[in-house]
Amino acid sequence: MESPEQIYLRVVEAGSLKVAAEQLGTDPSSISRKVATLEARLGIKLLQRSTRRSSPTEAGQIYYEGMRRLQDEQAALEAMVAGEADTPKGLLRVTAPLDFGARFVAPVLKDMLQEFPSLNVELVLGSVFEDITAQNIDVAIRIGQLPDSSLICRRLGEVPRVLVASRAYLAQFGTPTTPKSLMDHSFVFYSHRQKQRQIEFLGPNGSESIIVSGHFTVNSVTAVKVLVEEGMGMHVGPVWAFKEGLRSGDLVSVLPEYKLAAFPLHALYTSTAFVPAKVRSFIDAMIKSEISKKCAL
Repeated sequence: MESPEQIYLRVVEAGSLKVAAEQLGTDPSSISRKVATLEARLGIKLLQRSTRRSSPTEAGQIYYEGMRRLQDEQAALEAMVAGEADTPKGLLRVTAPLDFGARFVAPVLKDMLQEFPSLNVELVLGSVFEDITAQNIDVAIRIGQLPDSSLICRRLGEVPRVLVASRAYLAQFGTPTTPKSLMDHSFVFYSHRQKQRQIEFLGPNGSESIIVSGHFTVNSVTAVKVLVEEGMGMHVGPVWAFKEGLRSGDLVSVLPEYKLAAFPLHALYTSTAFVPAKVRSFIDAMIKSEISKKCAL
């Protein structure tokens, strides 16, 4: 039987006493008693219990995050001593931007599961995980310039960008010939941050930066793609999202003689004395997948 600390981690990750009991092949009452023993020893309430779900209290969440890190480091240390340091196992939690993660990260994780039967993965799609330690994230995939951080980062490649519009839009509103002329056009934005940020071009006469405007902002690359295809406006976004439309001719690369800097792609993880094999193997697999080539036209 696992220790009360390990059982508590299972309950939090499973979301309920019942599911944790099923995983361990025991009954929920036994799991509840083990957690209660741990709570009594610590002198704090760790779980809010209900018939369907058990969620950590504020103190319970802090305890969970710290204990999970300790367990992972212990597992990595023991694996290293036992000569199993290169065998990924346990739960690997990865976060990545929604559309990018579904397109490029999920297949890598799928292959890892097929190779390592002792591994479990959870892919959390979205860009709201500012503190990956607090959210118990093992690896965060991030696109763009990184803020200063205590996290360790590995560069995975880069994501080329393109200024794109539909043929229908250009037929109606005209084709821009210079970056400055973009100020007369409407754009679809991925975020308010993108709406407020200058677009920097490198052209025949050097660097040019402009601010553009538009009325539609949506935080989904898939939704942006649909809106651009329907002629709602132009967009500066990742080449991979518009590759099919550009190849078919339904979409047009606008101002192709002006270059847009590609966004760097990184994997971020917490600095620890022993990096678990599951983290190292995932990052290595992402690098081997040659994402930069897949993101290019």
